[in-house]
Amino acid sequence: MKYIDLKDKDAAALNELLKEKKLLQFKLRAKLKTMQLTNPNEIREVKADIARIKTAITVLNNEVKA
Repeated sequence: MKYIDLKDKDAAALNELLKEKKLLQFKLRAKLKTMQLTNPNEIREVKADIARIKTAITVLNNEVKA
């Protein structure tokens, strides 16, 4: 996922996407603890996606305030 894909979305869509990614991160961490995760890099990718979504939400909030 790239930031360009996120900057055109509204706040509701971004918050929903954030919930989905956090749930996915939780599931991946559980798989990691139970030794079922085959690719540990997935956690890193999801973490980066969460950061990108949070950045898009912050930018959107700053545009609304300005």
